[in-house]
Amino acid sequence: MRFNNFSRSIRAAAAAWALCATSAFADTTIEFIQWWEPEMPAGALRGIMDDFEAKNPGIKVTLVSGPYATTRDQIVVGAASSTLSDVVGLDGAWVNSLAKQGAIASMDDLMDEVGYDRTQLADIVKVDGKSVMFPLASFVYPVFVNMDLAKAAGIDKMPSTRSEFADAAKKMTDASKNQYGWVLPLSLQSPGGIQNDVMSWVWASGASMLKDGKPDLENEAVVGTLDYIESLNKAHVISPGIFAKKEQDKVEEFVNGRVGMMVDSLAHVNLIRERSPNLKFGISALPAADGYTGKRGMPYASWGIGISEGSEHKDEAWKLVEYLMSPEVNGRLVSIANAFPGNVHAKPDFVASDPIFAEAFKIFQSGYPANEFVGLPVAEELMRDLNVEVQKVFDGGQTTKEAVANAQKAWLAKF
Repeated sequence: MRFNNFSRSIRAAAAAWALCATSAFADTTIEFIQWWEPEMPAGALRGIMDDFEAKNPGIKVTLVSGPYATTRDQIVVGAASSTLSDVVGLDGAWVNSLAKQGAIASMDDLMDEVGYDRTQLADIVKVDGKSVMFPLASFVYPVFVNMDLAKAAGIDKMPSTRSEFADAAKKMTDASKNQYGWVLPLSLQSPGGIQNDVMSWVWASGASMLKDGKPDLENEAVVGTLDYIESLNKAHVISPGIFAKKEQDKVEEFVNGRVGMMVDSLAHVNLIRERSPNLKFGISALPAADGYTGKRGMPYASWGIGISEGSEHKDEAWKLVEYLMSPEVNGRLVSIANAFPGNVHAKPDFVASDPIFAEAFKIFQSGYPANEFVGLPVAEELMRDLNVEVQKVFDGGQTTKEAVANAQKAWLAKF
């Protein structure tokens, strides 16, 4: 009987040891939510994750991928419910709000623990002095032009001024064919169109929507820009359904040949080529106000990266962030995505190999990065406030001066 009891004890101890051993050597799986995978060639981001896993045994990465708007909604829900993925793809417009919620972590201690060289980073986005986002890859927002539609309309050069853009948009519009010169997404659900497709015209003419860090929406440059865009609306050269359109909708219309021009991210070049291999398109800098001769502000957006405050695997999450920001990997990723690197030592190869991106690099060099929404408090709410007022202008309910005055009041209450 004692022998049987002893045998059972041995077996129980062995089972416990086996369980501990299995747990000790089990893989740690981290989630990485982002909208980048659909915008890169098939398998590209997964391939980078596979290389990371090979270099970091014991860590597995699950990609949670979707379109930009869908991913944003998932991140908002995850932040509110404390179910946010370990590593988070971030837009600069979300950062302040997510940080104030306590949803994304400061990476300062993680950097300090490993003696990380911060000088290699092109930028660090901070909220209340804490490093919460690294721009991994940055994309300019030029004007995309359907060259076949432009040629058929008798347009022989890229529009450089607002007058030239309006003229080109009118010539490329043929409502009987459901074909329009420009597409403008102003969905309230996803209000990024205010940043990318409206205020970008202000920055392209060297102007600003802020003064001393505070809202300045009633200045002549902002009012003039809204007047200009409203004139395009009245001329019926903008694709219908403006108030319902999101960013992915304008890309859809462009790849299907229904619009001649759109303001869009270089991140979508691969997507456009994949969806419409025979589409001939070119890019140019966003047109400036007539008579403006200074440097042009270049609208841009970044694939930012951060770590969830609620992650139970911050050390493993940091390893992935550090890996993606390393010169070699960052250079590889931005070369695939055709973006500008987040590590100052990274060397993308697309400039020499792709004419579209060679032109983008010229645009990049000739202007300066401009996106005044990055890091602002509740940036998306600010976009939505202005969006509501712009929609009223388009509906004929108020003037542009009334719109900016109303938006200015709403913005000041949130600063």
